[in-house]
Amino acid sequence: MITALIIAGGVGKRMGQDIPKQFITVNGKPIIIYTLESFERHPLVDRVLVVCKTGWEETLWGYIHEYGLKKVQWIIQGGSIGQESINNGVQFLKQYSDPDDTIVIHDGIRPLVDELVLSDVIVKAKEHGNAVTSLPYNEQIFLKATEETTKEYIDRNTIRRVSTPQAYRFKKLAWAYDQAIKDKVGMTDSSYTNTMMVELGETLYFAAGSDKNIKLTTTDDLELFKAYLKMND
Repeated sequence: MITALIIAGGVGKRMGQDIPKQFITVNGKPIIIYTLESFERHPLVDRVLVVCKTGWEETLWGYIHEYGLKKVQWIIQGGSIGQESINNGVQFLKQYSDPDDTIVIHDGIRPLVDELVLSDVIVKAKEHGNAVTSLPYNEQIFLKATEETTKEYIDRNTIRRVSTPQAYRFKKLAWAYDQAIKDKVGMTDSSYTNTMMVELGETLYFAAGSDKNIKLTTTDDLELFKAYLKMND
């Protein structure tokens, strides 16, 4: 069984809107629906759990019915930070998932995840137990020695940039969140499942990524998303 765990619990202050950014409409459709449609269309995904911002659950159910999304089985409340929202989803799935199920975690505000990226992360996770969407880092990175100067840089060939979707075997995922909470590691507002796994000593495996898989954080990101949609018209 392959379950998508979609995180839609954020506020999105940097977007400068009065509503959570995942509910902003683009071309008449909420961003979260674009995201969910990618999972609805994918043949390997069996069902979807959405972790939603508290108070917006009924609104989301309304959109799901309006757009005819059949794979969304549950909507539950999110936490105060992303990691709490993911943990809420993992704990909820304990009553519905088998140890060898694959759980695909994805940000609700990454609406352009394509079929090939999703397929690769699922296949790699089935092979290795986990998989994290990844791309090379093409810019130069310098370390700040002072406020104005630097003499150190990081070889870009030694680093990767990762994002969602990420996929994990459920038994390991449930263990990891229980252990992280017990040990008080990897549950900060700057952490995610992948960084938590590394802090717990796990080895991660890379899957294919795409530059189109942007995270909609600012108004500039929103304009880029609109441009991608226009290209595909």
